[in-house]
Amino acid sequence: MAPKAKLNRFGKILPIISLAILSAEISTAQDLRFGVYLSPAITWFSTDITEVNNQGSRTGLIFVVNAERTLGDHFAVTGGISFLSTGGRLVSRDAEPFRFRNYTAIVAADEPVVYRIQYLSIPAGIKVRSKEIGSLTIFSDIGFDPKIVIRGLVDVPSLDVEGENGMGEIKRFNFGWHIHGGIEYPLGGRTAAVLGLGFENNFPDITKDAGSQVNDRVAHKFLKFIFGINF
Repeated sequence: MAPKAKLNRFGKILPIISLAILSAEISTAQDLRFGVYLSPAITWFSTDITEVNNQGSRTGLIFVVNAERTLGDHFAVTGGISFLSTGGRLVSRDAEPFRFRNYTAIVAADEPVVYRIQYLSIPAGIKVRSKEIGSLTIFSDIGFDPKIVIRGLVDVPSLDVEGENGMGEIKRFNFGWHIHGGIEYPLGGRTAAVLGLGFENNFPDITKDAGSQVNDRVAHKFLKFIFGINF
């Protein structure tokens, strides 16, 4: 085949290839959405033994940057990164040693230990969306949340301890599941306001048990009030 004929054929094929690439890029862009959410939270512990108990809840704050890839008209896979500032209060029926970074202290029976824990999480899940109801879309999301503790502080009022490093008693890694539900309200184009409610449960033990400490499993739970925007 002559070079000129090859160039002519290539010249005919090139627009088709370019159009296919452009169509794929547009389709991918249309299938991918991002979101930014800020969620005030109520956080608390639960235990599996009566010797150690939760004592009240703490307020927290969760910041999430999320992406979702549409799988169809009503389904999407979600993933992202989140920062969680959380807490909880535990009391023990008996006096217990508590290991700080440089020393160990005895916490008297029925005296609270207040935890302030910050996590970095990589949530992933499946999202289900309804058809539009008026201007609103209802959604639900369920998934899993691997976490790493990036900071753990404790207050022990009976020992006059406040803001002490408590990582000697907190496990570095944790894992949870979440379920969210809410509504999206369109603001124009692909942008939508999001309002929702969520629950998250870190079910592995968040605390370390060593020496004479009682063997327990302390789960960390969050009730989240979700405010955000998708675009």
